[in-house]
Parts: sequence; C-alpha cells; structure tokens
Amino acid sequence: MTAAGGDAGRGLVHDPLRGGTFRDAVRGMFQAALERLSADGVVRIAAEDLPGLVDQVRETADPKFGDYSGTMAMALAKRAGLKPRDMAIEIIRRLDGGDLFEPPTEPVGPGFINLRVREDALARAVVAALHDPRMGVAPVAEPETVVIDFGGPNVAKPMHVGHIRSTVIGDALARILRFRGHRVITDNHLGDWGTQFGMILWGWKHCRDDSRFTADPSAKPTAELTAELARLYRLVRKVADAKPEELARDPEAAALAARYPDTGREVLAETAKLHEGDPENRALWEQFMPFCRAEIDRIFSRLHVSFDHALGESFYQPMLAGVVAELMADPAVGARESRGAIGIFLGGEDAPPFLIRKADGAFLYSTTDLATLKWRMEHWKPDRILYVVDSRQGPHFEQLFATAKLWGCGDRHRIDGVELVHVAFGTVLGEDGKPFKTRAGDTVGLEALLDEGVERAGRMQHAGDKPQPADGRPQHDGDTTQHAAEGRPAMDAAEQRHVAEIVGMGAIKYADLSQNRTTDYVFSFDKMLQLTGNTAAYMQYAVARVEGIFSKGGIDRAALRQSTQGVSLSTPQERALALELMRFGEALEDVEIDYRPNVLTAWLYELAGCYSSFYDALPVLKAEGAERDSRLALCDLTGRILREGLELLGIGTVEKM
Repeated sequence: MTAAGGDAGRGLVHDPLRGGTFRDAVRGMFQAALERLSADGVVRIAAEDLPGLVDQVRETADPKFGDYSGTMAMALAKRAGLKPRDMAIEIIRRLDGGDLFEPPTEPVGPGFINLRVREDALARAVVAALHDPRMGVAPVAEPETVVIDFGGPNVAKPMHVGHIRSTVIGDALARILRFRGHRVITDNHLGDWGTQFGMILWGWKHCRDDSRFTADPSAKPTAELTAELARLYRLVRKVADAKPEELARDPEAAALAARYPDTGREVLAETAKLHEGDPENRALWEQFMPFCRAEIDRIFSRLHVSFDHALGESFYQPMLAGVVAELMADPAVGARESRGAIGIFLGGEDAPPFLIRKADGAFLYSTTDLATLKWRMEHWKPDRILYVVDSRQGPHFEQLFATAKLWGCGDRHRIDGVELVHVAFGTVLGEDGKPFKTRAGDTVGLEALLDEGVERAGRMQHAGDKPQPADGRPQHDGDTTQHAAEGRPAMDAAEQRHVAEIVGMGAIKYADLSQNRTTDYVFSFDKMLQLTGNTAAYMQYAVARVEGIFSKGGIDRAALRQSTQGVSLSTPQERALALELMRFGEALEDVEIDYRPNVLTAWLYELAGCYSSFYDALPVLKAEGAERDSRLALCDLTGRILREGLELLGIGTVEKM
C-alpha cells in the first residue's frame, strides 16, 4: 500500500499538487530550468518567449517513455548553436523534479525530455481527489466573466437539425467554463423580430385554417397553435420564395403563389408594419410570442438546456436608431450614406460595406448585433463574449468584430478590453454528404430527430446488447465472480423508457460533441447508437459498470472515501488508470483553450478504456483487504469523473443499462 501522505493517520489528506495538475507542475519545473539556462548564459531566452516554450510540455505519445515530455530543446538548439541533444542535456541538468517526478533520464531521439510521475506522488494525488468534491480539479486562479451567445432559433419557425450544433456546443462550453470557475452568462439571442414573423402575419391574414386556428389565438391550446404557426410559416415561405421545384411538390403553395404573385413583397411590408408599430400586427405579435416561446422552451427543456437570459432581437429594437447615429458620429468608424443606405467601409471603397441601415430605413442583423454588443458591455461587463454560430456566418462576424474594434479603439477582435470570439461550427450532413434533409427535401425537424433517437435507443435496450470497446475485445476475463456481480433484475417498462430517453438524447449530443466543431459531420443514427467505440452508449455503460460493482457489493461509497487514506498502484493497469484520472483538469483546460468539447470526449473515451483494461485484468470485489479497498477507491473515482465529465457535456447517465 502506498500511503496517501504523512497526515493520513490523523484523517487529513495531503494534496501534493496543491490544487494544480501534474502538467502544471512539470511546466513550472521546465520554466525554472529555462530561466536558469538563460541566466547561466547557455542561451538567451526573453521572458515573453517562456510561455510558448513551456507550453510545449505535453503528455507523452507512448507511456513507455514516461508521462510528460518537453520538446523545447529542438527550438532552442539552433539559437544556441548546439545540437538538440546537447541542449536537452543542458536543460535536464537544471531540472528539479522535487517529490513529484522521478529524476529525468537521458534525452530520447533528437532531444525529447521525458519525465515520469513518482508512484507515491501519484497515489497521494488520487487520494486527495477521492476526498475532493471537485475530484482534484481546482478552480482557475483568475476567473473571468464570459458571455456565451448560443441557441438563437427564430421564433415561430420550427426548430430543425441545424439548431442542434449551436445548442449542444454552447451548452457544453457553458457547463465546462462554469466548472472551471468562470462566471458564465448564457443568452439565447432569439430571432423574434425578423421576416419569419412577417410570413406568419401574412399567413394568418390570407390562408389560416379557421378549423385549427381561430381569430382569437389565445383560445387555442399551445400545441395546436404552435403547430398551425409552423404550418403557416412553411407554407408562406414556399409561396414567397416561389421556387418552381418546391411549388411543384406542394399544390396548396402553388395555388397561393398563382393567386398572390407579390407575396414576397407583401411579407416584407407586413414585417415593416410590425417594426413601425402597426397596432394590428403588434397585437398579433404579442399574442403569438408567449406560445412560440413556450414551444422553444419545451424543446430546450427536453434537451436539458437552459439559459440565463433570452433577450431577442425585439429587445434591442428601440436602440437601433441610436446605434446608427452613434456610429455615424464616430470618426473612427466612418459610417456614412451610400445609395440611400448607411454602411461602414471596412475594406475600402471597392469592398462591399458593412450595412447597418437599408435604403428603405430598415435595420439589419448587423445593427442588432452591434446594439447587443454595446448593451452586454454596459450591463454584464464581460471579459469574453463567445458567439456559437454556424461557420457560414464567418464573414459577418469578421465585419462585426472589425467594426467593434473601430468603435472601441481596442486591440484586434477586442472592444474596450472584451475579447470577441466566433466559435464556429460546420454543417450537419446526411449520409449522402449533403445537408441533412428528409426524403421530401425538407429540413429535418429537431423534435422528430430527438424522437427517433429515443425510439432507437429503446430498441437497443430491448435487444439487451452490451457496449464493447472499439477493438471488439470482450469485456470480461477469468474473474467470473466479479462480472456476475453486475447481474441485476431486468428493468421494468418505466425504467426502460427512462433509460431510452437518456441514452437516445446522449447519443445525439455526444455524436455532435465528439466531432471537431469546425468540420462538417455526417449524421448517422446507426453509428451514434452503436455499442462499440467512442459513443455515448459506451461511455454511459462504463458508468453503469461502476455502479454495478457498488450496488451488488453493498458498499457505502461515502464511507469508502472517508476511510481511504492510501491506494496501491503496484500493477501497470492501476497506475495507468490513476494517471489518467489525474488528467481530468488538464482535459478541461485544453477545452477552454480553443473551445473544443471534442477534447473532453476524446479524454473520457481514453479514461473509459483505461478503466476497462484495469477492470478486465484485475479482480475488485474478489480481491481482499487493503487491495480490495484500494481498487474500489479507483473504481469510485473513475465513476464520479466519468459521470461529471458526461454531465459537463450535458449528457445524463443511468444506474444500469
């Protein structure tokens, strides 16, 4: 048994990392070594160059070489006129691993400097994490206020598959940054004031179905009303767009297009009347809005996504004229009239301007976004604002941020010290490689997508299959007693429905979040619900396996944590699992660096693989004495971290599958 620390006998747990990570510690060691290297005159290193060099310390690609590796010797060697290996030796001479790392060995290859965590330090860190509600992840030293703008569906327009990416990526980032210790403010910037409402208003006046939609909207149940509004939106859009291929598939739309050939212009007129305060249109907007908002909230609730605020475009409408006037008056911005419109000429006279008011006096998304930015700065005083929006909106955000720079006279992509970030993401594609649509060519509705995911998950549960690792190797070994302990009574119908909902929702979210957000990805239920590889079902099953051990063994996990003052890491599987558990904080830090949740999914999958190797090779319930308690402690911490990691992705877990 490796002791947890000198205070263990008094019931205290010593954290050798003092709230940091092993990577923090090894980077600190390298920084001190590089500072000594520079002071000794071996090579001159400016203070501003140190962070970039220290950041080159990463986990080793192959554990046989150690746990962490520094590669800065190659970069410094040329500067010093030395061979990379000789430079690495100079750095090693100045490294002090203290009580955390074993003394560094000779450099590997052209100058890799590898370090291995001491077994006793790793054991103490595991025990400290076991006793810590945050499982060894310390809050950031300098928390910031971060506004995350995500979701943002258009009101009165049915949510579709395209909304899934902004929603799940934004929600995951909000959860992760909150857990990291930042003050996060989420805002669902609803499109509640645009042309889609003009379509609804035109449809209500010209082609509503009175049998489903009375003249008094408040007299209809919410579901019926929102369904009729959705029908009107889809119908009027086809009539206004007047695309021959769409009209050919919809006789009702074709008849309306023939009867009302100026529908597109009339829709814009209805929108303009709403914006100008027309009493009839304003009254209808106010009647429709609560029902539309309720429907949006219902779907977000099903996804277990909530927002601190939902300030739609209409909230900023009274501010738009003032924003335009302010931009025109600011000589740094240089907004001016051109052909009756008002624009900002960011790329010179030959480039298209960033329009903030049209020739007919109407405002644009750009105007609203600038007003929103100003309001958020004044009221929330953020350090960062993240816009989780489709990558196709990249040019818009480039112009928005450039305008903000001129307006605020700050650094690149900053306004008055606020960092602006477009967290862009790719498109959801069908298996044919084209944007994901139904067979009829319509965009797939989001709720229909969720329903099918849950239905398929239910069929998977009914089949009784068990997830396997990606390589297909069986999840069992000779310890039949241990694995038989997982057997529990079959689930009743209510439990099966509950599990299907969690597994189905988790599959859809995880399939999205496990992708590099900047790339397009192919949506496939068969792949996302498969029981092998990096899927939510496999991860959820890993959690359920941990739960099975403690449930069947009748073990009080809280008492186990309280009594555990040391763990044994005498086998390669125990050590590998312990080290991976201690990298939870590192994974979360890496997510924040570039706002990529797939970094966390990849790490969770690696952790689940380490646990599978540990569990399949070593007895847990069948072990005895201190060895049994130590392995149970590793199982407990694994289950807690897997569960927390999935929760940070917005994915639920179940007690059994």
